[in-house]
Order: sequence, then structure tokens, then C-alpha cells
Amino acid sequence: MIYTIENDYMKVGVETLGAQLKSIYSKVEKTEYLWQGNPDYWAGRAYNLFPIVGRLFENKYTYGGKTYEMNPHGFSRRTEYTLTEKTDTEMAFCISSTDETFKQYPFEFILTVRYILTGNKLTVAFNVKNVGSCKMYFGLGGHPGFNIPFGGGNFEDYYVEFDGECKPRQLTLSENNLLSGKTREFPLENDRILRLKHELFDDDAVILQGHTRSVKIKSDKTDRYVGVEFQRGKYLGIWHKPHSDAPFVCIEPWENLPSVDGKVEDLTEKDNIGVVEAGESYNTFFAIEIK
Repeated sequence: MIYTIENDYMKVGVETLGAQLKSIYSKVEKTEYLWQGNPDYWAGRAYNLFPIVGRLFENKYTYGGKTYEMNPHGFSRRTEYTLTEKTDTEMAFCISSTDETFKQYPFEFILTVRYILTGNKLTVAFNVKNVGSCKMYFGLGGHPGFNIPFGGGNFEDYYVEFDGECKPRQLTLSENNLLSGKTREFPLENDRILRLKHELFDDDAVILQGHTRSVKIKSDKTDRYVGVEFQRGKYLGIWHKPHSDAPFVCIEPWENLPSVDGKVEDLTEKDNIGVVEAGESYNTFFAIEIK
């Protein structure tokens, strides 16, 4: 089921499967900005990642002396959400722990994904509530894809601009698309600009740390841009399908990381894993601005 919200500037569609964005349509420019899921490249559009981000080694992790299995990016994207709130410009979707989720993830939780339209900005807010009796460990992130070009020119006329000078480091990947455990310098043009090229993604996602908390997809061919702001995302994934001419790019604010290759990790020892105490909640958001 798809639900929509809109204002004078934008119309946004979200489906209950995964609480995934289906459309970000500019009513002013009469332009669709969200990638529309062409399966020849990538059938997704904007996954919500929970309770892990990325891949696990052998799709496994341990907790409390037991081994659990989970597919890449967790089960949220394949779970049917329930619409719990709806107004003209805001809606919220929820999932909670079940007998099925306990087979993959041994915690009691409620996850709410809320979409809020304000002018030309869409905020995607997450609330992770621990309704169990013990400390809960989790991963969380976004995966929205954006059509390129969206205002003239070709894919390689576009670039990602960070909102201030920075010198990020890239977390390199192994041949299995897991973390290698190594980082390297990732120089930006003028310490701000990353030019988009299809071959940039031949080794899968570019995963950065030490960056600013806001970026824009821009081009010298147009005055339009797509901005993505992330409140707590310590890591930024930038991706499209490897070895392809895919006409989109994903800007992925991540709060956690995939596993290191060669190691089935214990969830409590995973680097930068999220933690929420029993009875408490964790809140974060990212926002998408369309000019």
C-alpha cells in the first residue's frame, strides 16, 4: 500500500513494505527526483536499514553465546509496516518485534519511521524504542537513491558537494564487499567536491568518515540541487550499481558499519554499534531538500 503527503512544493509517496520512499516529486519543477527502481540496475529506491547496516561476514553474528543469521541491511526493508499516523504533510509507520524477528534478532523493539514535509524539505525521522528488559544493540541507516541527471546534462556533469572543507577517509572494502579493516585518504577537489563517475563505484560503495554532516548533489548545467543532511550519521555511503552506467546515485547516511571480512562478530563488540537501554528510545533523522 502506498500513502502520500504533499504541500505546495512537493508530493511524497511511501509504501508500507519497508516504509520505503516511492516518490519525491517536485510540483514546482514537475520533476521526479527519487530513483524509480529500474531492476536492470537496482530494484530498490530508498531502503531503511535496521537492525544492521551493510553485510555481515557469512551473514552471521553472535550474541549471548548464540549465532544468528541476517541478510544484508537487515530485515526492515522486507517487513510490512503499519501506518500509525497521517496528516496532509506528515505520516508515521511502525514495526515491532515478532516471533519471526526473534529468529534473527533477539531484542524487543518498536521502530517508527516518520516522514515530515516542510516547504521544500522532507525529514525522515527514526525512533528506536527498546521495550525489552535488557540493553539493545542495533544498526541504523538510510539508502535513498536520486535520479541523475535531474536538471540537464549527463551523469558525469554532476558532483557531490560537502557543506564545508573536509578531509574524509575512505573505509576500503574487501573482494567480498566487507570492510577490509583499512582506511585511506579520499581527497576531494578543493576539499569539498566529489565528481561523479560511473567507475567510482566499480568496487561497490564509497564509504567515508570524517566528512561534514550535509552534502548536495549539484551540476554546473543546472541551478537545481538535491541536499541531504544527516544528524548523527558518522559514515556516508555513496553508491550505484558497480560496473554499470546506472542513472542514479545513493546518498546513504549510516550510523554503523558492515562487518570486517573474515570475522563473525559479536554484536556487543561491533565497532560503533548503536546502544539503547531498556525502556529508553533513540532518535535520529536525515533530511532531503529539493531546490
